[in-house]
Amino acid sequence: MNRILRIVRYIVSNKLTFTFFLLGLVIFFFIVVPLGKMLISSAEEPALFWTTVLDREVAAAIWLTLYTALIATIVGFIFGIPLAYFLARHEFFGKKLVEGLINVPIVIPHTAAGIALLFVFGRSFAVGRAFGSIGISFVDSTAGIVIAMLFVSVPFLIDSAKEGFKKVDVRLERVARTLGASPWQVFTHISFPLAKQSIVAGNIMMWARGISEFGAVIILAYHPMTAPILLFQRFEAFGLDHARPIAAILIIVSVLIFVILRMLVSRR
Repeated sequence: MNRILRIVRYIVSNKLTFTFFLLGLVIFFFIVVPLGKMLISSAEEPALFWTTVLDREVAAAIWLTLYTALIATIVGFIFGIPLAYFLARHEFFGKKLVEGLINVPIVIPHTAAGIALLFVFGRSFAVGRAFGSIGISFVDSTAGIVIAMLFVSVPFLIDSAKEGFKKVDVRLERVARTLGASPWQVFTHISFPLAKQSIVAGNIMMWARGISEFGAVIILAYHPMTAPILLFQRFEAFGLDHARPIAAILIIVSVLIFVILRMLVSRR
């Protein structure tokens, strides 16, 4: 209690801090109030909420969303970390253009991203036909959900990892090389561990972005339904009352996941 009072006194006594506190409080409540209202309104109809919780279609959609986002994050990690390290350590003609293109999926409408992916991975196009010949289809399939999530979310991982690698002192890598370490040993024992915090943060952001993806997924793979698409479908078919419990469940699941992840990262 005394600690809280000291913090309050400090905030009130410092005009700049007090002003920023009030301004920050506005945006904090802007985020928290709609989420809280959603949960409270769902709690007012417990029967409908628990019926939705026990709905196998809802559970399957949430599970599909979580594990496809995780697969997309793993693929992004395998291919994105090398690119992030390369961009952090090398200067070359056109680098700014390359970095800009990597971030394009963040800024373009994600329905447009879905259409762009469809023109590459659709059944009528070369890449789609090539994968189709070995039994892999990206239209209305789990594989399509994964690549849609990967496309829109991997820039978050690349950018975060790149900034992490930039913070690692190059002199440490050079000293390790003069002591006989190979480039791979330098990366695995020095660069990667020292940038690990940024890489973990990037992975969390990528997974979170994948979980929330709607536009690109609905264009490329409407079925099987991920949680955001099922939420939209229930809203369109049955209205707000039947969509609200799914939204509440998604909020609860997301909060639990990220609280646990933050706790694990903080402990490490």
